[in-house]
Amino acid sequence: MRCCDGSSLSRLALENGHRSARPHPPLHPEPKRAPVTIVSSAPWARALTIVTIAAAGIALSGCSILDQFTGGGTATRDDDGQVVEGNDNTDVFTLQVGDCLNDATASETVETIPTVPCAEPHDSEIYASIIMEGDTFPGSEAVIAEADAACLEAFPGFTGIEYADSIYYYSYYFPTEGSWAGGDREILCTIYDEAGQVTGSLQNIGR
Repeated sequence: MRCCDGSSLSRLALENGHRSARPHPPLHPEPKRAPVTIVSSAPWARALTIVTIAAAGIALSGCSILDQFTGGGTATRDDDGQVVEGNDNTDVFTLQVGDCLNDATASETVETIPTVPCAEPHDSEIYASIIMEGDTFPGSEAVIAEADAACLEAFPGFTGIEYADSIYYYSYYFPTEGSWAGGDREILCTIYDEAGQVTGSLQNIGR
């Protein structure tokens, strides 16, 4: 679990425990170009593959508060932090860079996401974590704009190829107003293949 590292949050109400995300189908349809922001009208929480917004929040006052309000389970990890045994209900706030997810059918508002070892077929992989700055929630549009830009910038460093030249797509999870109030500042970038599941990591895939 991420605890007291600046990226964790509390769940004091249903909205507070959620993050927004951008789900499949692909965020950036062909032909490839600069990211297009697609915003759902439904409220979201931290989800792992499309966009939305939630609300509310109470200030975070330590890990004990966090522990009380985070729901879902955790994946089993080895000493290097890699998932060795998945969990169909992994708490979204325990996700890490390198985790592989089965999130193609994720709803707009999620508290949990299925995780699997990357050696097994999966829908997406987390390739970057970006911590936003500031005390005041900047608004959902500003959060989405930063997530779009940051995940695009991080893409070639992970894949070894520019986004415009790659066959893969990216998306992300990002803080909602409610999770921001609880201390959440983290954007998680994900990579996926619009053709379906992949097996193995896409790190340094070069295409």
